[in-house]
Amino acid sequence: MGSLMLNGNSSNLHSNTHLYDLPDAILSTVFSLVQDTRTRNSMSLVCKKWCCLERSTRISLTLRGNVRDLFMIPNCFKSVTNLDLSLLSPWGHSFLDSSPYPSLLPHLLRQAFPVVTNLTIYSRNPSTLQYLAPEWPNLSHVKLVRWHQRSPSPLGSDFLPLFQTCASLNSLDLSNFYCWTEDLPQALQAYPVVSSSLTKLDLLTCSSAEGFKSHELLAISVACPNLRHLLAGCMFDPRVDPEHDGYTAEDARISPLTLEQVFTGLPLLEDCVLDVCHNVRNPGVALEVLNSKCKRLKSLKLGQFHEICRAVEHKLDGIALCQGLETLCIRNSADLNDSGMMAISRGCQKLVKFEITGCKMVTETGLRNLVGMLRKTLVDVKISSCKNIDAACALWALEPIQDKIQRLHIDCIWEEESEEQVVNGGGNLAEECRGGYSSTKMTLDCNGEGNSKTELKYTNGEECSGGNSSLKRSLNCDDGGGNKKKKLKYTNENYWERSWSRLKYLSLWIAVGDLLTPLISAGLEDCPSLEEIVIRVEGDCRRRGRPKEAAFGLASLAQFPQLVKMKLDCGDTIGYALTAPTGQMDLSLWERFYLNGISYLNLNELDYWPPQDRDVNQRSLSLPAAGLLQECATIRKLFIHGTAHEHWLSFLLRIANLRDVQLREDYYPAPEDDMSTEMRVHSCSRFEDALNARRILD
Repeated sequence: MGSLMLNGNSSNLHSNTHLYDLPDAILSTVFSLVQDTRTRNSMSLVCKKWCCLERSTRISLTLRGNVRDLFMIPNCFKSVTNLDLSLLSPWGHSFLDSSPYPSLLPHLLRQAFPVVTNLTIYSRNPSTLQYLAPEWPNLSHVKLVRWHQRSPSPLGSDFLPLFQTCASLNSLDLSNFYCWTEDLPQALQAYPVVSSSLTKLDLLTCSSAEGFKSHELLAISVACPNLRHLLAGCMFDPRVDPEHDGYTAEDARISPLTLEQVFTGLPLLEDCVLDVCHNVRNPGVALEVLNSKCKRLKSLKLGQFHEICRAVEHKLDGIALCQGLETLCIRNSADLNDSGMMAISRGCQKLVKFEITGCKMVTETGLRNLVGMLRKTLVDVKISSCKNIDAACALWALEPIQDKIQRLHIDCIWEEESEEQVVNGGGNLAEECRGGYSSTKMTLDCNGEGNSKTELKYTNGEECSGGNSSLKRSLNCDDGGGNKKKKLKYTNENYWERSWSRLKYLSLWIAVGDLLTPLISAGLEDCPSLEEIVIRVEGDCRRRGRPKEAAFGLASLAQFPQLVKMKLDCGDTIGYALTAPTGQMDLSLWERFYLNGISYLNLNELDYWPPQDRDVNQRSLSLPAAGLLQECATIRKLFIHGTAHEHWLSFLLRIANLRDVQLREDYYPAPEDDMSTEMRVHSCSRFEDALNARRILD
């Protein structure tokens, strides 16, 4: 711990004043400014005084533990205003039904946290709020969570206990709460006082595919005249709308003039999301109005917007004129190309975060030019579903900010060696270094007949070491009719001479059956600061044969020394939970494939989503998966987003330092049948008792 040294004027007088000698009033102010939970936990371990100060100044808390253990409710967090009770055990059940004293528990919570104004709660049925809401009548924000299907009860009954007691409610979040769209309008109309006080409603629930109808939204808007923030999913056209070359079949009924009027009326706008399902054409002028009228705009997300930047010659237009942007996310812009990317980099020079998704005309050259221009500011990048940019190309394009980037998402799409010709120097490639920079000139025969050649010249902008360049290029050649004929790749042995020294967060998407191991050779071999990795596996196992390799490749991540947190999401991996047809693997074997090698990682925290069988609504931890997880000896926190047999859970007790495990069925619809040991409350409670009875070595 650092210390503050104060030296007196006299040479013989030296006084040392440490940080913990400061008055309590100053220390309390310092503590209140620290928001990171782990940092606060570390501060509380310094001494008893600091522990008391940390507890008295904490305002946000997520409570864990089993509702049976009333004596475990902490009584030292009297200043907590934001309380999350959605993760109490047994998860997903009404904790009042699981508690031996259902009427006493709310009273004890009220005594422990007397000033709560923001509450998050798993409300499986209305009885939860009937007991809890009266304990905190001054609630201003409530988030309800429910992944199970709606209980058979009258319309609006899930909200009535809340509206009856909390007249000052101004924010309601239902984004993770399954209910019928007819429930909320009726409840709002029945309590006009609460409805008029609401200023924020989040109704973007991911469990409903239908969305709100127009008359329901009209009823909500009439009942809540003071709404300032409304998020709601709507289904305007139930027909399937196929895409063609990035364009949808129909255009959105949003004219540029309408956009201009909207932007003109929002001069204080700071964060804007315009993500629609149909084409928005010619918005360039409207985006220029956005820049001139909304001077505070810092974050912008556009979806299905085309012609956002014409990039004619060297003139900036459209989105490129939004010079104050720090975050820019572009999704499915069909005509955005490398010239547009260059214009954006020239105009939006304050960008810290840049995301590009589904932009099929952008190549790695355009991306590299953009990140090169934004090298001083850009630290957060996402590249997804861009057909011309595979994983290796994306990493090559990010080389200018390789030593600065902190957060990265890429799709793990690997080149097929059968479609490419590899050139390792020589031939028609001339390389020279001038002034410490590499300039490469390449002549390629693209039609294979020798009478039509393409000459490409570019500068990679990086210093050369020993006359060699850090260079890897993939070039698509066509037959003159726009059809790809062959792919040529130039590689160099001294590729990636620098490390990704500041990269702390890495997110990956990968198709089912593909391997993770090529990631290292693609350019991510040196990440000394990487702490967290998120891997999402997606696809239908039923359409894939047995993988050629025995393991997915988690063992290759062992070379990242600081990697302690991982999320392995196979929730969108679909297969056979029961007996698979001949020649196919059931989900237990796929779990073995994906978890094989996890024992080589020094993980402290793991979130794992098992694959699922949608036909039987089963997402369960298998025996091979439990056996492989028990081999990861360093895990302290394990969250399984699915179910598990009680016997399989007992395998996890062999992990010496494991101290926090929870099964979370946070997907819709969560299974209802509690007759199986996978979901029985007492099964989970017995496992938690066995886990807590062990002695943790540290």
